Amino acid sequence: MENNNLALVTYRGDSVENLHYAHVAVVDEIGNILYCFGDPHRMTLARSAAKPAQALAVIETGALGQFGFDDADLALMCASHSSEERHIERTHSMLHKVGANESDLRCGGHAAVSDAVNREWIKRGFTPTACCSNCSGKHVGMLGAALALGQDFSGYNESDHPLQSHVKRVMADLCEMPVDAVEWAIDGCNLPTPAFPLDKLALIYAKLAQGADSAEGVESLSVRSEALARIYHAMTNYPEMVAGEERYCTELMRAFEGKVVGKLGADACYGLGIRASEQTRRLGAHGAIGISVKVEDGNIEVLYRLVSEILERLQIGTATQRGLLNKYHRPPMLNTMGLETGHAEFTFNLKRP
Repeated sequence: MENNNLALVTYRGDSVENLHYAHVAVVDEIGNILYCFGDPHRMTLARSAAKPAQALAVIETGALGQFGFDDADLALMCASHSSEERHIERTHSMLHKVGANESDLRCGGHAAVSDAVNREWIKRGFTPTACCSNCSGKHVGMLGAALALGQDFSGYNESDHPLQSHVKRVMADLCEMPVDAVEWAIDGCNLPTPAFPLDKLALIYAKLAQGADSAEGVESLSVRSEALARIYHAMTNYPEMVAGEERYCTELMRAFEGKVVGKLGADACYGLGIRASEQTRRLGAHGAIGISVKVEDGNIEVLYRLVSEILERLQIGTATQRGLLNKYHRPPMLNTMGLETGHAEFTFNLKRP
């Protein structure tokens, strides 16, 4: 790895302990790269950061209206949730709306993302099932979308299912790429997950924020802009559904009070959409902006540090809002006795291309 991708160095005492390499793309709503670090075109598996785009594909089947999914349901479709009771209960409610059973889900149960939830499960000897999957909302949305397309539930997760062909077309269109230029693999939850250049992930999030901007003061919106606005508002109005308590995505969206949407992808990928403002115009943006970040070694704690630092350097929001993320931005490095053992230094510079 070349040193021009070195984004953060951690020290124990005065000794270098870890070197973390990363890539960043900052784009506006028409895809102009405003700032970057490393390779903004790095082919990147978006993982769960792609969920808002997959939710768009669900909306465009007509499933939300057909099955009465509300905005909290839509937020859960975009979620990598903590398996809190509210998440599991809403998954069951969504299954009821589409007339499905938990056995129809093709995701598996797993340990919760939340340590608190895991401790509670262990105490009562609970074995997590499919509804406990952090991706359960996305899967139920896919069940509804399959029915809306006139298909049954069988094989909805398979890459050659008509539903997934539809998802691939929507994903490529949103990325402004040919369908066959987007690569696909199988995600941890057993659904296809896309790979595309990092700046295209930023573009997706810029379009989400642009959709929210367009929805204000415009009498007639395109169908897609209306859908993107609904996804943006579902996530920012129900941030607790997108992740959970003591989770970065939830705390980020609460902190910025609807002006920023953010979503984690596994193995340290992140997407952010920021609505147009004087701050985005100062950065040279045409409208809203999107930010994408990928940490090469998959370290999510490092990812949160970098995302928070990028928001600081771009001066997004107020100092008070950014300060609400301090525990992720510059967390103290402590041992088991509370003694500070080291520190981290940011070594990246955002540059105009």
